[in-house]
Amino acid sequence: MTTLRTALTLSKQTVQNAIPPGTSTLIGAPPFPPKPPNSPLSNFLSQIPTPTTLLTPQYVPTDHLEQTASQIPQNEIRLVPQPTTDPADPLNLPVWRKLAMLGVLSLHPFVVNVTSASMSSALPIYAATPVFGTPPVGFAKLTNLIAVNVLMVGAANIWWVPLANTFGRRPVILGSLLLLVLSSMWAGLATSFESLLVARLFMGIGGAPADAVSPDVVGEIFFVHQRGRAMFWIMQALYTVFLSLGSTVGGVAGGYIVDSMGLAWLHWMNVLLSAITFALCLVFQAETLYDRPQATISMSEDGEKSGFHNKEAAVVVANSAPASYPAYSYMRSLKLISYRPGIAKKFAAPYKVMRLPGVWLVSGWYAGLVGLIVTMSTIGPQLVAAPPYLWGKDVGLINIGGIIGAILGGVYTYFISDFTTQRLATKNIHGFTEPESRLVTALPALFIATAGALVFGFAAQNPSSTGWVGLQFGLGMVSVGLMQAPSVGFNYLIESYSSVAGDCFVAVTFVRSIVSFAWTFFVSDWVKKAGPAEPFGIFGMLMGAFGLATIPMIIWGKRMRIWTAKWVPEGSAM
Repeated sequence: MTTLRTALTLSKQTVQNAIPPGTSTLIGAPPFPPKPPNSPLSNFLSQIPTPTTLLTPQYVPTDHLEQTASQIPQNEIRLVPQPTTDPADPLNLPVWRKLAMLGVLSLHPFVVNVTSASMSSALPIYAATPVFGTPPVGFAKLTNLIAVNVLMVGAANIWWVPLANTFGRRPVILGSLLLLVLSSMWAGLATSFESLLVARLFMGIGGAPADAVSPDVVGEIFFVHQRGRAMFWIMQALYTVFLSLGSTVGGVAGGYIVDSMGLAWLHWMNVLLSAITFALCLVFQAETLYDRPQATISMSEDGEKSGFHNKEAAVVVANSAPASYPAYSYMRSLKLISYRPGIAKKFAAPYKVMRLPGVWLVSGWYAGLVGLIVTMSTIGPQLVAAPPYLWGKDVGLINIGGIIGAILGGVYTYFISDFTTQRLATKNIHGFTEPESRLVTALPALFIATAGALVFGFAAQNPSSTGWVGLQFGLGMVSVGLMQAPSVGFNYLIESYSSVAGDCFVAVTFVRSIVSFAWTFFVSDWVKKAGPAEPFGIFGMLMGAFGLATIPMIIWGKRMRIWTAKWVPEGSAM
C-alpha cells in the first residue's frame, strides 16, 4: 500500500505513468501524428458534439476489449466507462430516453429548489402580518423556516443514498417526491408557526435526493467526456436552492404569488409543482442501478509499483459475460425495486469517504457557495423591503442578478469544462484524462464568487438609492461561481472515485447542509448587531480559502489519488 509520504515523493515520471482510480485513457495512445494547420485539435471548439452525438452510446463491442494501451487508435476518444452489449446497461439507453431523463432530472431539483427558496421573498410579509397571531413572528425567527429546510435537504441524504444504492434510484426518487407533495400540503394547511416549521423540515427531507441521487444518475448514463455538458443541463436546475436558478426564480416568484393569491397559495403552488414532477418521474425515470461487468487488468511482473499500476504494463481483458441478454422493454425499465444486499455497509460508507481529500475540497466549495446564496437570498428581501428601497411585493426581484450570473456561469462552464479535459488529454504522453484537469476551469469563477460576497456586504452596509445595483452584482458574481459546484466539482468526484461517487455526494451535501444551516441560522441576528459588512466579509474570506485550496489539489491531486487508491474499490456500479 502506498503511504502519503511515498505518494508525495514519487518522481514526476512515475506519477505520470501511474493509473490510480480516476485516471483513464480518453485519447488514443501516442505517438500522435503531427498537427496540420487545419487539424481538429487546432480548432477544438468546433468539435463540440451535437445533442444527438452527445447522447448516442457509440460503444465498442466487447470482442474489442482485449487490447493494450498502445493498440488504441491514435488521437481517438475512448469511451469511459466501457459500455456492455446489455440493452439494460444505462449507457445504452436510446437517445429519446436519455433526453427525457435529463429533462426530468433537471425539473426535479429545480422544483425542489423553488419549493425551498420561494419562502425567502415571503418572509417580510410573514413578519409584517399577524398570520400566526399577535404580535407577528419576528424576522430572525422566521429565517428558521429556511434554515431547517436547508439542513434537511443535505443531511437527509445520509438515509436516502444508502437506500438508493440498496433498492434502486426509482423507488427513492418517487418516494421522496411523494413525501414532498404531502409535506407541501401540510405547509398549506398549517395554522401555527411550529406546524409550518415541521412541515418545512419534512419538505427538506423529501427534496434531498435531488441533491445527491441526480448527479449519480448522470454518472450512470453519460461517458466521461460528456459529463460536463450533461451536468450543465442538470445544474441549471440543480443546487440552486440557494444556488442558482431554483433559488432565484423561486425568490422572484414567491413575492408575487403571495401578493396576488395569498400566503397559503405559496405552499399549494409547491404541491402542484411537486405532483407534476412525481408524475413525470413515474413515467420517464428509468432504473439506472446496474452491476457492470468489470474488466480485469493483467499486469506484467514489474507492473505493480507501490499499490498503483504502470499504464504501459496493463492489458485490459474482458470478464466473461453472457453471450446474450434478455430483452429490455420500456416496462422493465420502470421496475420499482432493484435490490442489492449489504444495506448496513452502505449506511456506513458515506463516513468512510470522508478520508478522501477530494471530498473535502468539493465540500468546501459547495458549503461556501450554497451558504452565500442562502444567506443572500434570506437577507436580500429584508434589505430591499426597508428604506431607502421599499420594494414591497417586488422584493423578490433582488434575485434577478442571481439569474443573470447563473446563465453566464453556465455558458462559461458549457464551453470550457469538457474542452479543457479533452485538450489536456491530447497533451498527455499516454492520452490520459486526469480528473484534476476539470479543476482548472473552476478557479476563475471561485475567485469571482469570493469577490461577490464582499461586494454584497459592502453594498448592504451602505444603502443608497442605487445601492441595490451592488446587491445584484454581488449575488450574480456568487451565482457565477456556484455553477462550478455541480458541473466541475461533482464531475471531479464521479471521475476520481466512481465506485463510491454516491457516498461522496452524501458526504459533500451533509457538510454543505451543516454550514448553510449555521450561516442562515445566525446571519439575521448577526446583521442586526454588526451590520452586513462583517458577516459577509467573513463569509467571503472563508470562500476565498476554499477556492485557494483548489491550487494544491491541481498540483498534487493525482498523488493524493495514488495514496488513497487502497480505499477506493476498483469495481463500479456505473
